[in-house]
Amino acid sequence: MASHSLGRRLAFFGSPAWAVPVLEALCRHHQVVLVVTQPDKPAGRGLKLTPCPVAVWAEERGLRVEKPPRLRKNPQFLSLFKELALEVAVTAAYGKILPAELLEVPRYGFLNLHPSDLPKYRGPAPVQWTLINGETETAVCIMQTDVGMDTGPVVARWRTPVGPDETAPELSERLRDKGIELLLAVLADLEHLQPIPQPPEGTHAPMLQKDDGKIVWERTAQEIYNRHRGVQPWPGSWLEFRGRRVRVLALRKEELPCAAPPATVIRVAPGVTVAAGQGCVTLLEVQPEGKRPMSAAEWARGARISVGERLA
Repeated sequence: MASHSLGRRLAFFGSPAWAVPVLEALCRHHQVVLVVTQPDKPAGRGLKLTPCPVAVWAEERGLRVEKPPRLRKNPQFLSLFKELALEVAVTAAYGKILPAELLEVPRYGFLNLHPSDLPKYRGPAPVQWTLINGETETAVCIMQTDVGMDTGPVVARWRTPVGPDETAPELSERLRDKGIELLLAVLADLEHLQPIPQPPEGTHAPMLQKDDGKIVWERTAQEIYNRHRGVQPWPGSWLEFRGRRVRVLALRKEELPCAAPPATVIRVAPGVTVAAGQGCVTLLEVQPEGKRPMSAAEWARGARISVGERLA
């Protein structure tokens, strides 16, 4: 792939599909001399070792790819890294904390594209927790990486309102795309950056667990809806009904007042409307365990769900 003759000599660290457009933009404007990703992982039914999306994209274009199982105490990787005479390195959803000896190698250190309003939501799932917690504004930041978890000084920031119905994939892609613009501007001006230190205290955005998707009917309708937006595409919203798990693929919050106890079905058509701790939500599309996706009304008919029954 043709490199920009005047571009920076850099390395890129990233792993999931979300990071591929970042690498693509860097390749268009700079000399990407090394791509570092997570090692191949077992995937699919046969648990075949499968490279991550960034590795696939980079290998298809003949870029040098390394997949070190660890970065700490890895002298071979460190010496390879030093030989590259890098001006800068860029990370986007790489998935490992970088050791100090690596951070010191590139002339201008490491830059990280992080989709939150730092110091809020440091960690691996910033967009998901931004939505789950009902934030109405967020940001994307370019920061200089230090040895902490997203604690380095910020060199560029773009704030934006959060759309009331935006889901985690939609918001994370929107922030990433703006982040790419910021990153390219920062790389063009490395000699004159004015880093702004972050305060030490911040909030953490841990990896989502399967249970984070469980609908807790005692929460308000707005909280249930916010969580539903934040847990897309994984783990997704789900509930347990008659001992079986039902995935909730689509729901909406209702403005109706509701006096029934949480988890009570108050209407079964056109969707299944259920009382929350405050207000109610309507299930629109579901997927019962072992079955195909279907409308909630179809599920209610087949399962003979009646008004007054509890979905818990």
